[in-house]
Amino acid sequence: MTKDQMFTRRHLLTGVAALLGAAGTAGTAALLVGDGASGPAPTGSPGPAAGPGDRPALKPSSYRLRPLTGYGPPTRPRTLVPPAVRREPFMRVDGRGRSMVLTFDDGPDPRYTPDILRTLRGHDVRAMFFVCGEMAVQHQDLLREMADDGHVVGNHTWSHPRLTTISRARVHSEMARTSEIIEKAYGEPPLWFRAPFGAWNRAVFRFGAELGMEPLGWTLDTLDWRTPGAHTITERVEDGAGPGVVVLSHDAGGDRSQSVRALRDYLPGLLDSGYRITVPRRKYV
Repeated sequence: MTKDQMFTRRHLLTGVAALLGAAGTAGTAALLVGDGASGPAPTGSPGPAAGPGDRPALKPSSYRLRPLTGYGPPTRPRTLVPPAVRREPFMRVDGRGRSMVLTFDDGPDPRYTPDILRTLRGHDVRAMFFVCGEMAVQHQDLLREMADDGHVVGNHTWSHPRLTTISRARVHSEMARTSEIIEKAYGEPPLWFRAPFGAWNRAVFRFGAELGMEPLGWTLDTLDWRTPGAHTITERVEDGAGPGVVVLSHDAGGDRSQSVRALRDYLPGLLDSGYRITVPRRKYV
């Protein structure tokens, strides 16, 4: 079976939840993507598996990502909407146009991050990197390279602790110190935050909002940290692909050579099957 057939038969994740509009809003949240899409996605449960006759076959490369305007860190208007103190992280993006987001945690690591950047650059694709401060301070050149390529850099704390088990003072320090080093190396403070291990609590949401960041989780965990093999990682991404999906992978924290090889395999397949790999954007007035 070809990759196009695999994607055609795949269960598409169409149950995209609405944007969280205020601090008290609960439920899985979707956010805007970088192509200018706006408004909440429809709610509902995932639909049935798509069959070959459900829609016309996609032409290879017909929906490849067009380059964003210019390179370097995204320009933020002065009218950026400040983040609310939320109760849950965003878990997916507005999937209209078959948009997906690739994210990489725990870096940057000079052993693996440069290869990931080269692969993304070769396909003219932007991704998100949630970096740890203790790694970023040692490899600021890689953050500058991410900025030059137009990737989004998010905050993943300084030392990757489980935030729900440490003091509020340390939670704030872990987040604030990392934002400072990102601003120094990347050129602007981060707009996104991801809690290590996906461990969130009220203090994390509050401090994130105070530091100007929105919380982002993920829809699809590749479990690449278990080093299951590049083929298995590729299969997980292909089987879980769908509109609105946020993919979690890693570019540091251990041997990530399998993650590097898997990206080289699944990224061309996603693009040729009609997925638009993009990055989320914050709302503006």
